[in-house]
Amino acid sequence: MRSKLLWVLQGLLCALFLFAGGAKLAMPIAALEKQSHMSGLFLRFIAVCEILGALGLILPGLLKIRQELTPIAAAGLVIIMIGAVVTSIMQGMAATAIFPGVVGLLCAYIAYARWRQPSSS
Repeated sequence: MRSKLLWVLQGLLCALFLFAGGAKLAMPIAALEKQSHMSGLFLRFIAVCEILGALGLILPGLLKIRQELTPIAAAGLVIIMIGAVVTSIMQGMAATAIFPGVVGLLCAYIAYARWRQPSSS
């Protein structure tokens, strides 16, 4: 049962990060900078990290290759979500920090669970 829960979470988070990263890559840099008050190139870097992290949540387990990469990908996404929470709070939008906070906690759970049993399917 726990393994199924992990796979469902990994699938949902993969979809979320693929969408978020893809949106950042598709959006013009000027619009990204205006929306977040950060460097467009930095946000493109974050987008690539989100997409790679999303793929790292799913592909190692599906392909049964280098499954130890899944908790590393999840831990990297935790770092990105910590940055999103801090940025939201610094911009005076503490209420919007809740969503990335919850997503970060879910990524941390996946990292912990898969670190303990990286080869569980």
